[in-house]
Formats: sequence, structure tokens, C-alpha cells
Amino acid sequence: MSDYQKDVEELEAKSATAARLFDIRTIIGGLFVVYGIIVTIAGITASDADLKKAQDININLWTGLGMLALGLFFLVWLKLRPTVPPTPAQNSAEDPPAG
Repeated sequence: MSDYQKDVEELEAKSATAARLFDIRTIIGGLFVVYGIIVTIAGITASDADLKKAQDININLWTGLGMLALGLFFLVWLKLRPTVPPTPAQNSAEDPPAG
């Protein structure tokens, strides 16, 4: 195997890793999970005065649980249907000819 071919395979592996890392589902899911945890904790520790302001509905708790569910949905979706980077053959077929 030539050095050139090894370099190409190494770059393809890095490209696949970058495609998975920067998938929008990862970012959205991660942010919703983090904010969902924060808002859920705020809902669990809500005082009686806070509940009275919201007509005895613990809106922070319900919103936090909803955000957690949505974030976990995105992360599970990412796990079940991972991003597949395009192969070099697909890239060359999609590129218009120069000239």
C-alpha cells in the first residue's frame, strides 16, 4: 500500500469523525439536555411563592422535562441513524466539470 493511499484513508477517517461530531442533532440534543436538566432542577426546587405566581402549575418542572425528552429524542435519533459521510466517488460525480 502506498503512502498516498494511507494518507487518503487517514483523511477519510478524520472526515467521518468530523461529520459525526458536527452533526446538528448532536448540538441541538446536547443543548436541550443540558438546559432541560437546569430547568428541571429549578422546577424541583420551586418555592410555594413561585408556584402561586404560576397558578399552582410547576411550569419549570414541566418545561424542563419536555426539554429533556426533546434532547434525548435528538440523541437517540443520532444513535439510530448516524451520519454517513459521502464517498469520494459520490463527490466526484456531483462536482460539475471544470471549463
